[in-house]
Amino acid sequence: MKERIDFIHLYMDDKKLNEESLSKWTDWKWQIKNSIRKIETVEKVLGISFSENKKNKLQETLNAFPMAITPYYMSLIDPNDYENDPVFKQAFPDIRELNKSNADMLDPLAEEKDSPITGITHRYPDRVLFHVSNLCAMYCRHCTRKRKVGDRDSIPCKSDLIKGFEYIKEHTEVRDVLLSGGDPFMLPDEHIIFILDELAKIDHVEVVRIGTRTPVVLPFRITNKLVDALSKYDNLWINTHFNHPKELTMEAKTAIKKLTKVGIPMGNQSVLLADVNDCPRIMKKLVQKLVRFRVRPYYIYQCDLSKGLEHFRTSVGKGIEIMENLRGYTSGFAVPTYVIDAPGGGGKIPVAPNYIISWSTNKIILRNYEGVITTYQEPDCYEHNYCDLDCANCNLQLKMDTLHNSEMVGINKLLADYDDTINLTPVG
Repeated sequence: MKERIDFIHLYMDDKKLNEESLSKWTDWKWQIKNSIRKIETVEKVLGISFSENKKNKLQETLNAFPMAITPYYMSLIDPNDYENDPVFKQAFPDIRELNKSNADMLDPLAEEKDSPITGITHRYPDRVLFHVSNLCAMYCRHCTRKRKVGDRDSIPCKSDLIKGFEYIKEHTEVRDVLLSGGDPFMLPDEHIIFILDELAKIDHVEVVRIGTRTPVVLPFRITNKLVDALSKYDNLWINTHFNHPKELTMEAKTAIKKLTKVGIPMGNQSVLLADVNDCPRIMKKLVQKLVRFRVRPYYIYQCDLSKGLEHFRTSVGKGIEIMENLRGYTSGFAVPTYVIDAPGGGGKIPVAPNYIISWSTNKIILRNYEGVITTYQEPDCYEHNYCDLDCANCNLQLKMDTLHNSEMVGINKLLADYDDTINLTPVG
């Protein structure tokens, strides 16, 4: 903590912090206005220096992928071991970002392809991703949307947002809307309220989610005024993005507590990053600290194939190893789902250790986290309910008014009683 106080003294050029300077430090707008964007500033505040050759290469990296670090997030870096610091690695450019891998893609998740209109990505049957901002409090070096970082020309305008609302209104199958970016919380409070109010007018939207990293890199953004506004929406969920236990500071805890105290459920989506959190002990500490803060671990993502991320990517085997060290070794609700967001727009694919060893007509052979092998006996008398989509006359009593047959795709379609499809043929 002393190092952080020393950093604040230095950054604010204030030998003795007073109430006025602390008020500035905790003002999120001041933090954004004073974001660190130059290599020389990093050298000054951390008390380090790079060789001219390295500075030139770092500048080349910044020319391709800009840097923006909040003073708060910079204050978490250990200047005595900055090269190994997990915060430094996520925030400061690495010359390896200019290395081009054969696997690199500009838009690995094919978000543009799955975008029927500007700002909407519609990949899954009942939900859409709504891009409402391209601005972030900090530019994460591992961002999957590096193609959009700092692109102020593509900030969604009000007419684009209105088109997005119209699209959601017209597609009654959409029950879940994820607000993303950029970071939606970089918008003014009034803008956020406008978006939430418009979505609240759409009857078939049951869930609204906001994806934000501000509790991690700019916790002061979670103001009492913002929280009071958000508390009025009873279908709101917030997902954030902690990657390392070091990021779970008292400031972050205060921001999270404000949100959870008004009843907003929170989840966390981590990215598996080489030399940052690719360690079972670090990940276990992270998820345990998250649930202590009342944040549910949701996903661990395998790092995407975006340009400049090769040095961050681990083997999938490392992710499986981490999952082996979570299941059984900590609370079940603290175990996230490890996923690969499939290149080309295939969506999130869960990847997990194999717990089913084998099975026969009436038995399943399983193993637990300790390696204990056991059997589960299948029932002798089970007869499944044949489904002909006649919900009104089904003994399970699900009285559905409508059913979207288009939802049945892939393996789900092959398993359906009411569909005659017997194989899947790849097309295109």
